[in-house]
Amino acid sequence: MKARAPRILMVGTALDGRGGVAAVLSVLRASGLFEREAVRYVSTHREGGTLAKLVHAGAGLWATLRTCLLQRPAIVHAHASTGASFVRKSLVLLLARAIGCKTIFHLHGGTFRQYALERSGVLMRRWIRHTLERSSLVIALSDSWAAFLRNFAPKARVAVVPNAVPLPAVTAGAAGEAGGAGIPGRVLFLGRLEPAKGTAELLDAVALLAPRFPQLRLVMGGNGDLDGFRGGAAARGIADRIALPGWLDGAARDAELARASVFCLPSHAEGLPMAVLEAMAAGKAVAASSVGGIPELVRDGVNGVLVPPHDAAALAAALARLLGDDGLRARLGAQARATVEAQYSTQAVCGRLAAIYNDLAGTR
Repeated sequence: MKARAPRILMVGTALDGRGGVAAVLSVLRASGLFEREAVRYVSTHREGGTLAKLVHAGAGLWATLRTCLLQRPAIVHAHASTGASFVRKSLVLLLARAIGCKTIFHLHGGTFRQYALERSGVLMRRWIRHTLERSSLVIALSDSWAAFLRNFAPKARVAVVPNAVPLPAVTAGAAGEAGGAGIPGRVLFLGRLEPAKGTAELLDAVALLAPRFPQLRLVMGGNGDLDGFRGGAAARGIADRIALPGWLDGAARDAELARASVFCLPSHAEGLPMAVLEAMAAGKAVAASSVGGIPELVRDGVNGVLVPPHDAAALAAALARLLGDDGLRARLGAQARATVEAQYSTQAVCGRLAAIYNDLAGTR
C-alpha cells in the first residue's frame, strides 16, 4: 500500500532529543496530530559533536528539499529557536516558498528578542525580519511574544499557539503520589543547569532557607556542569541539601514531580517553558520568574507564585511562603492543573493547529 503523501512537512529538532522543543514536538506526535493532519516530520538538528550536527543538518535539508519537490506538501511548518536553529529553519522556509508551499515559522526561543536586537548585525536583523514577514504565518507562544514579533516585523502575520502538555492522572493521594502533597520540603527544578536558568539564585535561596526548613531538599534535574554545581552547593554550605540526578527521561521526570512539594524555575528568559506546564499539569505549586510568557501562564497568588528574575532574596521569600503553608500549596496546585486543562491541553492546542492548517491550505 502506497504511503499517504504528507499534507504538512514539519521541521525541527530530533524527537528523541533533550530540551523543551523536543518535548513539545513529542507531545504533538503522541497526541495523534501527525496522523490526523498527514504530517511528515524531518529533523535538521541532533545533539552531538560539530561534525555529527553538520551531517544531520545536511541530511535534513536534503530530505526537506526532496519532500517539497516530489510530494508537494501544502504547508511547511518549521520550529525554530535562535542562532544556528534560526539559520537552518530560515533556509528551509526559503526553499519551501520557492517551491510554492505555504510556510509557518514557529518560534520557541526564550532569548529571541536579544538574538534579534542585540546579538545580530544589521544584515542578520534584516534577514530575520524578512523571514518573519515572508512566512505565511508566524506562531508565538504567548501574547507578549506576539506583541514583540509584530513590532519587530510589522508585516508579519502572527498567531498565538501555546505549548501543549498532557494531563497525567491525578489522585487525592498521599505524599509522593501523583497529584498528592509530595514529600515535605522537597523542591524540584527541571532544566539545563546554566546561569540563564537562574540556578545560582536558586542555590542562594536554598542557603537562605536552610536554617528555617530542616527538611528542605532541592532536586535539580538536567544536564550541565554537575561537578561545578556540587562545588557551588558545598561553598554555600548546602551540599547535603542538593540532589543532582542529571537529565531525567519522561518516567523519571514524572516520578520526581510526584515526589516534589514545590516546583521552581527562576529563569532569566523564557518562551513558554514545558517544565512549568508539566509541573502545573501534575498539580504542583509553582514558583517561577516573571519573564517571557510565564506571567500569562502563572498568575501570582492564583495558580502559582511569580518572582522577579535575578533576585535570590525574593525567590527565597516565595519558596518560604509555599513551603510553610500546606493549604496554599494545595490551592495553587489545584488551580494550576485547572489552568492547564482549560487552556494548554493537547486537545485544545492540537485543535488550534488543525484550524491553522485548514486555513492556510484553504480546506476549511
